[in-house]
Amino acid sequence: MTIPTQSNPTQSNPRQHTSTLDRRAVVATILQHRTDTLVVTGLGSPTYDTFAAGDHALNFYLWGAMGGAAMVGLGLALAQPTRRVLVITGDGEMLMGLGSLATIAVAAPQNLSIAVINNGHYGETGMQAAHTSRGVNLAAMAAAAGFAHTATIHTEAEVQAWSTQCYQQAGPMFGDIMVSAKPAPMKLPLRDGTAIRYRFREALLGATAVQ
Repeated sequence: MTIPTQSNPTQSNPRQHTSTLDRRAVVATILQHRTDTLVVTGLGSPTYDTFAAGDHALNFYLWGAMGGAAMVGLGLALAQPTRRVLVITGDGEMLMGLGSLATIAVAAPQNLSIAVINNGHYGETGMQAAHTSRGVNLAAMAAAAGFAHTATIHTEAEVQAWSTQCYQQAGPMFGDIMVSAKPAPMKLPLRDGTAIRYRFREALLGATAVQ
């Protein structure tokens, strides 16, 4: 199954968040094919979702840097061109870093994919409605910036298809995945930024690289 690419990124596309997709199930489905992929998580719920799917030394959990997840992913993709890099973030975090879409598109890393877990709300500050619940189309923005592949994903079948494509197709890839706004139980991974960095570097580069 192929997820259709946005055909007209300038066309208005108002959408209501009526999705019933469970965010935890979506992230678990995406990560089941990860192998040795480097995974960067946006702060808050995407970090909890990723940890809930199974902790991994090649998970780089961001506990701050609002809006910076995609750019951290770009840096890794450029530094490690033979490894696949996957950014899992939220729509609120992506809205804060929209300029990164242009930078990523110009750099055109073929090994980078971005999955936005889009519930239409700012989950970390009180579940206020985000612009994505009022017609702002992140996938269309990525397409207009010049991403090689973009998709808006609504169904479990589309999640399954994208969860394979995001590791195989030449990027940069962007998936805007519509999920329910129903909150999930908090699952907290390691919170020490220095420890996260050293663990990630050792898993990626070997123990001698961090000494």
